[in-house]
Amino acid sequence: MEVTKDMSIGEVLRADQTTADIFMEFGMHCLGCPHATMESLEDACRAHGADADELTRRLNAHLILKA
Repeated sequence: MEVTKDMSIGEVLRADQTTADIFMEFGMHCLGCPHATMESLEDACRAHGADADELTRRLNAHLILKA
């Protein structure tokens, strides 16, 4: 799976729950809130002042290491 900025936090977490720590590092602590299942990673990053490109890069690197 490749993570893209248009995916939701919920989609990524359903694919691999070990990504939760990465979201936490980026200031996204409400992983179970309704926004996590609806808004895109890009929107979530905008709301939390995080870099969406860096988040997707880190998530994809993490998933590649686990494969």
